[in-house]
Amino acid sequence: MAALNVRGGGRRRRAMNEINMVPFIDVMLVLLIIFMVSAPLITTGTIDVPTVGKAKQAETRKIDVQVALDGKLKLSAEGSERSLTLKELADNVKAAQKDDAQVPVVISADRNVKYDTVVKVMDTLQRAGIQRVGLSVKAGG
Repeated sequence: MAALNVRGGGRRRRAMNEINMVPFIDVMLVLLIIFMVSAPLITTGTIDVPTVGKAKQAETRKIDVQVALDGKLKLSAEGSERSLTLKELADNVKAAQKDDAQVPVVISADRNVKYDTVVKVMDTLQRAGIQRVGLSVKAGG
């Protein structure tokens, strides 16, 4: 008996060397439609930026630290004003507070001063243990 050809008639099947693009295009169109429908439904995030309000009562005693454009510091407390360096700042502020840690320290700077300089001043004061440190703001207008 002769051996039968199991492959179905002796014809070989050739490998397909072309990519079928139709399913790929179908998937892309479905994704495009999904994104087009869902895009208007997505809400954008909002950021709550703090606003400046009116203080109930102005502080009667405060210490002002002014940062100049060239990075020099001026300390104003109780009518006196003196120039100082960053290293001298913490000791002079503590001396101006006179054992009252609740006296606020307000840092003010020109808008063209580098942000890094103002952060260094705040960091120096906070590392020295000064509790009430704030930034002076100009009302918008």
